[in-house]
Amino acid sequence: MTDTMKCPACNSEHAYQDRDLWVCPECGHEWSGVAEAAADTAQDAGVRDANGNALADGDSVIVLKDLKVKGSSSVVKGGTKVRNIRLQDASDGHNIACKIDGIGAMNLKSEFVKKA
Repeated sequence: MTDTMKCPACNSEHAYQDRDLWVCPECGHEWSGVAEAAADTAQDAGVRDANGNALADGDSVIVLKDLKVKGSSSVVKGGTKVRNIRLQDASDGHNIACKIDGIGAMNLKSEFVKKA
């Protein structure tokens, strides 16, 4: 929990902690900071597809639009089903490693796929 927690009801910065609860003096709203922190980490955890579904290693995904393959004249067509993906941490946004039939090993961005 942080020392500067904002009230989820009125967005006031003057909330204070009272034992296990956070209290807003402006609107009187009380909430549990532990539950809010757990909800934040649950939303941020994992890789999500274009529709917001959580992806995991071994899932199958469908490519949403035609994607040009860098350094090649080939294209991954929209609607292509990719099986057995592997999730990876990548600073360039390509967080899915996979093999596509006819093209080979490549990395995809999760914003261009949906869970099959």
